[in-house]
Amino acid sequence: MFLDFSRLEMRYDPFPIGAVCPVMDETLYRELVADYPPRELFADMSKVGNKLALNPYWNGRQFKEFVAGHPRWRAFNRWIISADFIETVLQSLRERHVDLGFKARTNPLKKLLRNLRRGRIHTGQAPLTSRMEFSMLPADGGSVIPHTDAPGKIVTLVVTMVSPGEWNAEFGGGTDVNRPKNDRHRYNQRNQQAGFEEMDVLATYDFVPNQAVVFVKTFNSWHSVRPMTGRGSPLMRRTLTINIEAQQ
Repeated sequence: MFLDFSRLEMRYDPFPIGAVCPVMDETLYRELVADYPPRELFADMSKVGNKLALNPYWNGRQFKEFVAGHPRWRAFNRWIISADFIETVLQSLRERHVDLGFKARTNPLKKLLRNLRRGRIHTGQAPLTSRMEFSMLPADGGSVIPHTDAPGKIVTLVVTMVSPGEWNAEFGGGTDVNRPKNDRHRYNQRNQQAGFEEMDVLATYDFVPNQAVVFVKTFNSWHSVRPMTGRGSPLMRRTLTINIEAQQ
């Protein structure tokens, strides 16, 4: 198991969110940080803020080639997309009073045959899948606009990918827990964006090494990264974002 959630501490208002640090074995963490992909592989994600990303959707060829060419990341990704990873996260949340109602993934063919024997056509819940994305925000103005995540997302993990002492905390970079100032923004299941000025910041998870911020997608899971203040700095806020999603 690559990620350890035994130290995960949650808050529940206005939505379930928490952090765990350290989330990885220190040696593994250093190796993955050292093998983090170079900037030239990333695509611009300006529609969500000042952000760069490398993922299976936006630049799938580069993502697949990078992961395939780096044994540590290949093994890590293999676990991330497994049923074991999904159940590990869901069980960690259940233990902290956040039961999302999903059961461990079963063989879909066996489930279909079992339902047919019982005269059922409906196969129950949509199966869950998981994927990872490399993300970077420039210390000079990087940001992620307030949003609640796409409807299909169930759980998101944001894992820090910087070495100890590499990041300047004065630049910001923390993940903000937001509440809309205007009640008309409270319900946002469809993931409309809002301005930073439209949000009150209730809490901030500072950007520190070997940490995972874990949160559940809800109708009001407003979160963001406010524009960072490292004017002229070449530093990048590097993360690994992992999503558990309901298969459409």
